Amino acid sequence: MPAEANRDKAARAATTDKAGKAAATAGPGTARPAPASPLTERQEARRRRILRTCAQLACRGGFDAVQMREVAESSQVALGTLYRYFPSKIHLLVATMQDQLETLHGTLGKKPPAGETPAERVAETLMRAFRALQREPHLADAMVRALTFADRSVSPEVDQVSRQTTTIILDAMELTDPTPEQLSAVRVIEHTWHSTLITWLSGRASIAQVRIDIETACRLVDLTAPRGPMATDDHR
Repeated sequence: MPAEANRDKAARAATTDKAGKAAATAGPGTARPAPASPLTERQEARRRRILRTCAQLACRGGFDAVQMREVAESSQVALGTLYRYFPSKIHLLVATMQDQLETLHGTLGKKPPAGETPAERVAETLMRAFRALQREPHLADAMVRALTFADRSVSPEVDQVSRQTTTIILDAMELTDPTPEQLSAVRVIEHTWHSTLITWLSGRASIAQVRIDIETACRLVDLTAPRGPMATDDHR
């Protein structure tokens, strides 16, 4: 592990050094590279191959099994190229979680939750997501640990995970224009879902307890629903 970490640091340093030299050549005021252009079809295919490899390694051995050099070799990309896509293992695993959530979102679109109320549909959605992670506990543990370890440098990737989760919940609510109160409820639900994942992965909560906690948090959805005109008139 230490040797692997040292090699990865050296590769990162080499990549960073090249970027720094390019910035210096461009002149003052260009210390930070310009925003990345949209990925080409070939680059997107490479990125997805990397994410798929990361998920496969994590499924086999969890967080520690995801080593950047092995990811690069299995993905058939140079180590420096891998670091240009994902500056660290944490970036890679958080991006993998966002990719997993995108896949879940697509599945939910084909088979939406069937609950009668928004709270029931959100709870069903999150339990389906939980069961998907439950089938691959090593992968779930690796992604959750990455989210927990993420510092400010990973904020864009963490924000993408949060936005994807919010989108999934709002779709389950069948809501396109949420109020500030509803968005607050969604954030609490997200925090609860993340917390239940951690407690379950650490063996401190059963599946039954996870369901109870998620269903309890999801009741906030109904509590924050705007009242219609008749409900308002009744309170005049």
